[in-house]
Amino acid sequence: MFKILVIAETAGEDLTTSTLEVCEAAAVLSSSLGESWGMLVPDHATEAAGKVAPDVMSLGVGEDRYPGAGQVASMIAQVVESTDIVIMAATSTGKDVMGRLAQHLSVPLAQDCTGFEVVSGEIKFKRALYGGKVVVRVKLSGRPMMASFRPRSFTPIASSGGFVKAVTCTVNRVTPKTSVHLQAKAVSERPDVTEASIVVSGGRGLRGPENWHILEDLLDALGPDAALACSRPVSDDNWRPHSEHVGQTGRAIAPDLYIAVGISGATQHVAGIARSKCILAINKDPDAPIFKVADYGIVGDLFEVVPALAAAIRDTS
Repeated sequence: MFKILVIAETAGEDLTTSTLEVCEAAAVLSSSLGESWGMLVPDHATEAAGKVAPDVMSLGVGEDRYPGAGQVASMIAQVVESTDIVIMAATSTGKDVMGRLAQHLSVPLAQDCTGFEVVSGEIKFKRALYGGKVVVRVKLSGRPMMASFRPRSFTPIASSGGFVKAVTCTVNRVTPKTSVHLQAKAVSERPDVTEASIVVSGGRGLRGPENWHILEDLLDALGPDAALACSRPVSDDNWRPHSEHVGQTGRAIAPDLYIAVGISGATQHVAGIARSKCILAINKDPDAPIFKVADYGIVGDLFEVVPALAAAIRDTS
């Protein structure tokens, strides 16, 4: 068994972008510690895993491709006894699985980490607190050490172009205590907000869901790498789906560019966007809190500013 284990999430037959990012973290850890690393994947994604990981362990799920988090954690717990470090992406699924797995193994867990450091062979995981104002370094006792990493904390690992034959591990199937009901995912050509390099987010300043076409027009101008998001009041009022809600109580993001349109900038919202590399705020209120964290700000009527911005982007592209 390799000493550093990545638990993969999949999208069909492929690995998710957040999993590829965690693989990069595993490779860096492996180089720093001089230990081997590998990946645990469902058997239907072994080909994709074999192109990026030096070793792959296949977890046979058979026809049940979507077992619940409790069942997955129970199965993983059977194959990680000799592993020193277990890591996974801090997605909603990853947090669920890792929390249950930590309970099975009776070991501590560092959730939603943004990085790590290795000093004299000792690992400390970095976690952001208080809306990113404080970064703590967490040392874990017990084995295996377990941590989940926030999406976009690392660049995705590059494919080796080859294929490593997977070793199939046999585990005892457990009777689930909960049932999983699948819901068809909305088809979208846009990337997920946690993986997009550009995120355009709208707040109550748009006055209603009928005005969201203004942001969609800006997205079209920005290109296929841009994703649409919203503030919590917008999702609470059912203007937009909860999956687009970014903030402390929604989804934490770290895009290269975050454009906040008609968002006042409550503390909870800022906490979820604090790791954005560049923040552009558009608001008619010059005293809006969002301007305190923005790199650039435009004070003006969004119904005039956003269309003009979209037109200017098209003119330069």
